[in-house]
Amino acid sequence: MRFSAPALALSLALATWSSSGQGQRPDSQIDARSMAMLGEAQAAYRAGNFAGAEDLLETALAVDPRNRGAYVAMGQVATAQALPGKAIRFYRAALTLEPNDLAALSGEGIAMVQKGAVDPARANLQRIRTLCKGDCPPAMTLAATIAKGPPAPVVAAQNANVVPPKGKEAATVKPR
Repeated sequence: MRFSAPALALSLALATWSSSGQGQRPDSQIDARSMAMLGEAQAAYRAGNFAGAEDLLETALAVDPRNRGAYVAMGQVATAQALPGKAIRFYRAALTLEPNDLAALSGEGIAMVQKGAVDPARANLQRIRTLCKGDCPPAMTLAATIAKGPPAPVVAAQNANVVPPKGKEAATVKPR
């Protein structure tokens, strides 16, 4: 009886420890079905079928949510559809899995410029240049996008500080 409590605790600890690793794949091993869907989605994206690519990518992420490439591809689809907020969200999900992913950093920077947030995009460019130790294709793409600047409607919206009055208020405003 003196050894039963410690023996029970030790056996419980060993049983828990030995079963914790069973059935889990390492993070670097992505489900093959998810990777196949990612390939199909990239082909659909190149063909201009953004809705089909998005559906395939969502399925790929449902199969294996650790598929960083699918998050990056979802960001590319959202950027192509002029949805920068959505794109940034997907790129950040990819960066959560791998903080030094150059494609995700560059894509996030491009989406930030598309949204009008040029300063954070410059921070991404600096981080890419630090990781690349110079200019690499993601850095050059992001630098070109930053140099081009945000789209005209975004700039116009940022520069419009005063909203013109509507209705009765418009009639009472006198020009100076």
